[in-house]
Order: sequence, then C-alpha cells, then structure tokens
Amino acid sequence: MKDKISMPLIEAMLQYKSEDVYPLHTPGHKGGRGMQRLLRQELGASVQMDVSLMSELDDIHEPETYIKEAQELAAQTYGSDACFWAVNGTSQAIHAMLLIALNPGEKLLLPRNAHRSVAGGLVLGGIEAVYLQPEYQPEFGIQMQVTVQQIEAALAQDSKIKAVLLTSPNYYGVAADVRAIADCCHAHNAVLLVDEAHGPHLGFSELLPPSALQCGADACAQSTHKILGAMTQCSMLHVQGARLDLQRAADVMSLLTTTSPNYLLMASLDAARAQVQVYGKEMAAAAVQAAAKLRSLCAAYSGLRVMETADCGGLQMDSTKVTVNFAAWGYTGVEVGELFREARVAVELVDAYNVLFLVTYADVTTDYDEALARIAAVLNKMQAQKRAPLQLAAAAKVPQTQAVLPLRDVFYRAKKAVPLAEAVGKICGEQVSFYPPGIPVLLPGELVTEEIIAYCRAQKELGLPVSGPADSSLQTIRVIAD
Repeated sequence: MKDKISMPLIEAMLQYKSEDVYPLHTPGHKGGRGMQRLLRQELGASVQMDVSLMSELDDIHEPETYIKEAQELAAQTYGSDACFWAVNGTSQAIHAMLLIALNPGEKLLLPRNAHRSVAGGLVLGGIEAVYLQPEYQPEFGIQMQVTVQQIEAALAQDSKIKAVLLTSPNYYGVAADVRAIADCCHAHNAVLLVDEAHGPHLGFSELLPPSALQCGADACAQSTHKILGAMTQCSMLHVQGARLDLQRAADVMSLLTTTSPNYLLMASLDAARAQVQVYGKEMAAAAVQAAAKLRSLCAAYSGLRVMETADCGGLQMDSTKVTVNFAAWGYTGVEVGELFREARVAVELVDAYNVLFLVTYADVTTDYDEALARIAAVLNKMQAQKRAPLQLAAAAKVPQTQAVLPLRDVFYRAKKAVPLAEAVGKICGEQVSFYPPGIPVLLPGELVTEEIIAYCRAQKELGLPVSGPADSSLQTIRVIAD
C-alpha cells in the first residue's frame, strides 16, 4: 500500500505521545496545558507534539536514529548523496551552500537577480561576488536567466572563481539550462550551486523541467514549504558528488541551525517527503492540470498576455507558475493584485505589469473552482473598464550596479542615513530590495547612481513594498559614513 510508506520521525513522535510522559522540560506550555486558550483551540492536538529536543526523538545536530533515517529517505527520494533539513528556511540552506563550497576570500559567480539571502551568505563567508546580468524579457518586463555562454566567458576569464550559483527555476518558473551550465562549471573545476527554492516538485514528472540534481548540480536548496506539503519555514539542502565535503556540509548545517529545532516543522518535512516520494508524478499532473485551467481562463480575454514557454527564449518553464501581463489593459500588477485581494483571492507576486499565480497539487478542490470564478468576475469588471495601454518602460529593468567595496567590509563599517536624493555618488551601506521577488536593487558596497534612485522611486510609485533598508519609506538610505 502506498500509504504505508515509512515516516520515521512522525512515527517516533506519535509513539512518544502515546506513552503519556509528563514533561518536566521545555517547552514551557507543557504540551498545550499552559498555552493561551484561543491559540490552543486553534492548534488542537498538534500542540501535544510540540516537544523538545530529546534522545527519544533524535538530534538534528548529530542524527543517529529517526532524523538520520528520515533525511536518508529524502536523499533517496531526490537522488542526492546527502539531505539536510533546513528548519530556518531556504535562506539557511543557501547560506550553508556558500559556506560549504567556498573559503573566505574565494570568488562566487552569480546572477545579479539572486535572492537577497545570498548577500547574507557572502557576508558570513567573507566571499567575493562576481555578478552576471541575466537576460531581460521586454514583453513582460522581467529578468530571466544567465546563459551558459556568459558563464563560460566568466570562468575562462577568471580562474579564481570556485563556484557558480544559479536561481533555477526563477520566481516566474523559468528554468536555466542547468545541465549545460553544470558541464561548463565542472570543466573549469568550479562547483555548481542551485537556489532551487521554487523547484522541490521537479524531477518527478516529464510534465515539468528536470531537477537541478538530475542536471548535475553539486548542491541545491529547496523550499519544501513553497510548493509541497511542508509547513512554512521548512526546506532541504541536497548535496551530491565528490566535489563537496559531506562532513563539512554537516558541520556547516549544524553551525547555522537552531539548537531548539521545532519538531512539528521537522515532522512536516518527513511527511512532505513521503507524500512526494509516493505520489510525486500524480501531484505534478494535478498541479499542471489546475494551472492549465487558470491559463485558459486568463488567455480567453483579449489583450491579456499569459507567459508561455515560447516567451522564455528557448528555456524550459514550470507551467504551474502562471504569469499574466495586464499592460494592454492599462493596469499595473500592483493594482490588479489589490483588486483580486478585494475579491478574496491572494496572489503570489505582483510587479510593474504582471501578476503571478502560484498553483500546486493542492488546487484540485471546489474551493479552487470558486477562486477561479472570483478571478473571472474581477477580469470581467476590468475588461469593461479598460484604460489606455501602459508602455513597457525600461524602468522595469533593474539598473546595472557597480561594486566598490566587499559586502563583508561594509557590514562592519560605520554608516549614516542621508536623503535618497543626496546619495548619488556615495557607497550604499544597506541592502535595498522590492519584495516580492526580493531581488536586490542595491547591495552594501555598491555605488548609488541617479539611475538607481530613479528606479527605486518608480517602484515606490507603483506601490511595491521595499525590504532591507532601515527606512522602509526609502526617504533616506544608509551609506558609508567615511
């Protein structure tokens, strides 16, 4: 029976619960006994499984029994040599990949639109970044992927680059040519690391692009919670091959992991792995089918443009990410997102011209059909109130930046806040991102230019929230004091 597949940690937790042990140890709510009443009611019986780190349930820092077995099952499921649970989210897994692969002072090649968490890994590891500008898709106004030709040229030019980081698939579901890039990296004795936050469901069906591991990546970080059935904050780090040291990987993950890991989070990783191991192909088919219904709905409206594989410049695309461009109707993505929210539909991402819907295997219920009906009602109303088309301005393209100081140096330097308009020519002292998708416009150590300031103002006018700076209004920005 498929449902009989092993979930070692969950089984151990249920066994411990059945023994009715009185907890004279942490957590302080003692199995829910002392938890605030409303919260206890909402969480239900699960609070009894919110247990502390103890020998009966294994230790994520030195796994020997249930966690060890569960992580080994995850490695088998995905085809890696080792899997490490990242209960601090994919940001932890990304930080770990960098510290596993690189020593202080070594160089990492990466796309400029990497997630903001990468900057944290650069600071922690004292790693030098070499940036590549991804290709730009003007019809949708979004950045796509770096090419194997760009990576080949960069590696040939600088033999000190020890690792390459990709974001694949990106937030919009566009996958890089990981297989060709992996071959290129290995030919230059560089390791390939993949931020596969949006790809934990890949590799189980030919309906979707192959996984990074299948394409030869040396390590990948996956957000199990984003697409699969784990709870928020639950991710996995996979390592394969002989280019990375597995013991160093274990040491780094222990260094970055809390000493009080939440067992409910780890149990959800165990369950999500079991679910995708058994039903991965069916889950992929369900997600693709559900996304196809939404694609067909939006594509039926004249003027709306739904991103398809043909828009990806020969790259593969995860079709469960449904990106719809509203520029022809005269609406920004921010405005459309607000209209959908008023209709009780929350979207994954909005940007200057697009709305991104994230569809998964879970969208096969009558609730989803009702959501599609709400979307149709909003679209019908918008269609009747179309405006003059928006011009796909170059302002949607993130400006080029110039690094002046290493990230780690800036982290320890004194900083001061200045009005944004007066920051031109100064060295940025903090990270500036518009979230989602969390791609840094400015990183610490980069030169502030008039073009960057204009871009930031344009994004603020669109209503996109800024993330990173101490002043979230972006009236001021911190720069190097000296």
